Amino acid sequence: MKDLSYSDRRGFLRRSIAIVPAATAFGAGGVTGAALAQATAPAPAAAPAASPGAAYSPVYFNADEWKFVQAAVARLIPSDDTGPGGIEAGVPEFIDRQMEGAFGHAATWYMQGPFVEVSPLFGYQKKMPPREVYRAGIAATDAHCRKQYADRPFAQLSAAQQDEVLKGLEGGSITLDGVGATDFFGFLLQNTKEGYFSDPIHGGNKNAAAWKMIGFPGARADYADWVDRPGVKYNLPPVSIAGPQG
Repeated sequence: MKDLSYSDRRGFLRRSIAIVPAATAFGAGGVTGAALAQATAPAPAAAPAASPGAAYSPVYFNADEWKFVQAAVARLIPSDDTGPGGIEAGVPEFIDRQMEGAFGHAATWYMQGPFVEVSPLFGYQKKMPPREVYRAGIAATDAHCRKQYADRPFAQLSAAQQDEVLKGLEGGSITLDGVGATDFFGFLLQNTKEGYFSDPIHGGNKNAAAWKMIGFPGARADYADWVDRPGVKYNLPPVSIAGPQG
């Protein structure tokens, strides 16, 4: 993670959506393959519908892990006057749900040995599925932070300190016990972007706020009424797979 200002980060997000496959924008796919072929994944128990404004209860992460995810997401996509941050967009909820889906279990990946070190160009080639990478990565990162910052875990660090830790994970200058730092950060960053821009049906991009920010119309069935209106701004609100989003 480069040392970017909030406006720089916001510009990075706008540029990144241009290279994210359509499957990611409409669903929860992308480079990591999140939520591909959900029918092949171990089926998680259906979460009860929450009342408006009710706090989300994670189904995979424990309390300390949940604090880490929330703190990390808040730094990767901070809130500003341009649009919502990752927290407001429900990105932590999206990531938690992915841990119990096909992506978290690596249900559609070939996960047999041999496991050897290869170039990052070949993608993730390790033994642990993503949900285990998260669990080990969070524990190891918190252990690192406690050693370096007077027994404080990541979630209790200042914003500047959290940024330094995230940059260390991304660049590999921080070594974690039992899990690759760059593997862990790679999943965290990719899933954060997916949760921010995915269809709201997956838990993130609440009220399609990220789509509204970038002018993405979502999963509308057709645009026949606009074919003969070149140059006219498309001002209808975005539509989720589950229906209109306001």
